[in-house]
Amino acid sequence: MITRQTLNILNKNLPKQKVTLLLGARRVGKTALLQTLFKLHETKTLWLNAEDALTEDLLQERSVANYKRIIGDKTLLIIDEAHFIPDIARKAKLMIDNIQPLHIILTGSSAFELEQNIAPLAGRTITLHMHPLAQVEWQTNENVVKTKENLPDRLVYGSYPELSSIPDLREKVFYLNELVNTYLLKDILIFEQIRNAQVMKDLLVLLAYQVGNEVSANELGRQLGVSKNTVERYLDLFEKAFVIFPLSGYSNNLRKEVSKSKKYYFWDNGVRNALINDFSPVSTRQDVGALWEQYFIQERRKHKDYRLDVYQHHFWRTYDQQEIDLIEIENRKRQAFECKWKSKAIRVPKAFGNAYPEAQFNVIDQSNYLDWIV
Repeated sequence: MITRQTLNILNKNLPKQKVTLLLGARRVGKTALLQTLFKLHETKTLWLNAEDALTEDLLQERSVANYKRIIGDKTLLIIDEAHFIPDIARKAKLMIDNIQPLHIILTGSSAFELEQNIAPLAGRTITLHMHPLAQVEWQTNENVVKTKENLPDRLVYGSYPELSSIPDLREKVFYLNELVNTYLLKDILIFEQIRNAQVMKDLLVLLAYQVGNEVSANELGRQLGVSKNTVERYLDLFEKAFVIFPLSGYSNNLRKEVSKSKKYYFWDNGVRNALINDFSPVSTRQDVGALWEQYFIQERRKHKDYRLDVYQHHFWRTYDQQEIDLIEIENRKRQAFECKWKSKAIRVPKAFGNAYPEAQFNVIDQSNYLDWIV
C-alpha cells in the first residue's frame, strides 16, 4: 500500500467548516484515496456517488431541512464525481453554511465543471490537485537502490498507480493506450462537446513530439489545418483535464529575454509515450533528454504542490539561444535548474548570471535528482 500525500492534507483539513475540491485526472487514485479516508472516519462519514442517479434525486430538493435529514449526525460528506450533480456548488454552499460541524469533499476528473462553477462557494473552498504517483509517495515502500533501478521504467511507462501491479510490459502498454483513449480525453469530449476528436488527438501528438521545445499556436494550427483560436481552446482544455501543463518564458531584467513563448509538458511520461507509440527502453532512445527534463519538472511540481508551497515555474531563454530548463520563483527568490540525463559540468549562462547573480543554479542529473523531489 502506497501512502498518498493528499491523505495527510485531507486529514488535517477535516475539522474545518469548508468544502474541499479534490481534482485530478482519471485513474490517479482519487476514489481509492477517499476509500482509505472513509475507513479512517467511517462512523462520521456519508459517502455519495454522483454517477448514481439516486444521489442526484436525493440532493435535488435544495433545502436545509432536506440536507439535514440526509446528513444526520455525520460530520464528513464525500460526493465522488460531483460534477454530475446539477448546481452542486449552490447545494454545497447551503449545506456548509447551515449544517455544523461539517466538512464536504467534492471530487472531479477535470476542472471543467467544479472549478468553473464554484462562484457560490467563494471563501469556503480548499482546492487540492492529485497527480500520478510522486517519488515522495513511492519512497514509502522502496529504498534508494530500488528507486534508482525503477527510474528508467518510470521515464518510459510513467507513474499511474495501477501500473505498479502490472508486471507484464505489454499489459502496461495496453493500459496506457486505454488510459489515453478512453479516460483522459473522455471529459473533454463529454463536457465540451468536441466534434473533431481526431484533431484534438493529433494536437496532443504534436505536443508529445515537442516536449521541452517552445510551441506556437499559429504553427500548430497550420499543421493541423485549424485556427489559432481552436488550438488555444484545446490547449486550455488539456490543461483543465490535467493532461499537460505549460511553462511560460521568464523575463524580468533583459530586453533580449524570451517571455511570450510557452513550452508544454505532460503530467505523466507514460501518457506522452503512448501518444507517440514509443515504449522502447531508455538505453536506445534519442529523446532521453526530453524524457528526463519532463520527468524532473513533473516531480518538482508534485513535490511543491503536496507541500502546499506557493511558487511559479518558467523556462528561460534569450534570443541568442542562452537557455535554462526551469526557473523557480518562491518568496521572491529564484532558483535555476538545468536537466542532464548524464552528469556533465555546466556553467550558468552568462546573461542569466549577470542579470540574476543571487539566483542559485543547479544541474540535475541521476546523482542528485532525489534531493529536489522528496
